[in-house]
Amino acid sequence: MAVPKKKTSKSRRDMRRSHHALGRTNIVECAHCGELKRPHHVCEQCGYYDGRDVVGTVSAA
Repeated sequence: MAVPKKKTSKSRRDMRRSHHALGRTNIVECAHCGELKRPHHVCEQCGYYDGRDVVGTVSAA
């Protein structure tokens, strides 16, 4: 079984993990209502996706 001969230093360990950080989430404007939303997701405000109403929002009237 392979066993390390020397202890990996904290510096070397952390340099290896330098690419593990999470990236920023991309945000775009909804074409229908103008609210900010994630791309390729249904708008939480108006329920539109790709130019059509996919989630019927109930309007309190």
